[in-house]
Amino acid sequence: MVAIRKSFEEGHRRKFLVVVDDTPECDRAIIYAAKRAARTGGVVTLLFVIAPGDFQHWLGVEDIMRAEAQEEAEKTLARAAGRARAVARTEPELVIREGNKSDEIVKLIESDDDIAILVLAAGMSSEGPGPLVTSIAGKAAGNFPIPVTIVPGNLGDDEIAALA
Repeated sequence: MVAIRKSFEEGHRRKFLVVVDDTPECDRAIIYAAKRAARTGGVVTLLFVIAPGDFQHWLGVEDIMRAEAQEEAEKTLARAAGRARAVARTEPELVIREGNKSDEIVKLIESDDDIAILVLAAGMSSEGPGPLVTSIAGKAAGNFPIPVTIVPGNLGDDEIAALA
């Protein structure tokens, strides 16, 4: 059973979830979500998922690799947050999780009743819209707990602003 979202109840605000990575299209999702949040009194939640490590090394090596991944996640989220602030003057919420990306997205949505919309951006490569868009909008779409907005990767800033 899907939990009822509480984003419109007193003391709650609707959150637009963006999964942050280093793809060029990610910026499109950040802009759309930030503009939408600013115009509707919502919040942008930026999620970075650290892939689970396949650490078969000594404990010290695993700790170093995990710390480096955490540092990279923080830097990437800081850049994304700066972009959201610049385009919409909104203060994003930052979340770092470790695990399978699709699983961590669902876990975060299930743990935060204010997250109401997942915003993804489609890639423009000949290989398709990207693995996350394919997995969520494809086979999992019918069972996904919230609506998903997919921003075309070819839209410019002004086009996104007009739609948001």
